[in-house]
Amino acid sequence: MRRRFASILGLGILIASASALGAPPGLKPFERGTWQGVLKGHAGHPTLVHFWGVTCGPCKVELPLLGRFAKEHPEIDVVTVSADLVPNLPGATQSMLDKAGLSSTENFIFNDGFVERLRFEIDPAWQGDIPRTMLISRDGTITTIEGSAEIADLEKWSAQQLSKR
Repeated sequence: MRRRFASILGLGILIASASALGAPPGLKPFERGTWQGVLKGHAGHPTLVHFWGVTCGPCKVELPLLGRFAKEHPEIDVVTVSADLVPNLPGATQSMLDKAGLSSTENFIFNDGFVERLRFEIDPAWQGDIPRTMLISRDGTITTIEGSAEIADLEKWSAQQLSKR
């Protein structure tokens, strides 16, 4: 009986491990200090950080375009942060990322009851409007796009980053 139980348990762990290896990275909590971690983790790499929300109408249009951009520009690090002010539901957030083709990028979700603190840490002037895109060059220079980003502008920025190699 014990051997049978151990075998079944072992098989279950093996299956769970195998499926986890093929699973997308999932949502990480965006908490106090996360912004500095993102900046340090992507230092020296051109990085696009996109703040969005499930309830944001323009975000629903922009996310699939960013998914296509990420796929076409693997040399650009893409990070998304679900920064909705209404209850930020992980299931709905992950579903939108999956549909947009962004599930394989680094994805965060605001995970702090005091979102003003998170926004201030990112940019003291940010009032919470989304979508918002921050383009971080190899040298750490940050360009902020408030509202929807034009893909042509992202393409131009990307080309500039690649020419600076």
